[in-house]
Amino acid sequence: QVQLVESGGGLVQAGGSLRLSCAASGHTFSSYNMRWFRQALGKEREFVAGISWSGSSTYYADSVKGRFTISRDNAKNTVYLQMNSLKFEDTAVYYCAAGGSIVPIGTVDYWGQGTQVTVSS
Repeated sequence: QVQLVESGGGLVQAGGSLRLSCAASGHTFSSYNMRWFRQALGKEREFVAGISWSGSSTYYADSVKGRFTISRDNAKNTVYLQMNSLKFEDTAVYYCAAGGSIVPIGTVDYWGQGTQVTVSS
């Protein structure tokens, strides 16, 4: 069982930056691929970024490539999402997810509860 708790969301102006964190419980965090998804109001949940269990491979949605960076610290059981050059359309609830692949498709074993990111234009 893995429990995921996101933090770091908030209100930021367009062009600004935020760093999201996802802290995981359990001793098996380092064996899981991790992903970030987001869901805007009235829209379906969408993939944002993924990172392999070792951190050696990453994958990004085209909409965030070059602006967002996913990373992890297995010693701290934490995955991060550094978000730069934020746009209004990045406004959403951001969820971290454990298990499955690092690409948009495939199952997720565990979800966090989400953290709200609001970008003002």
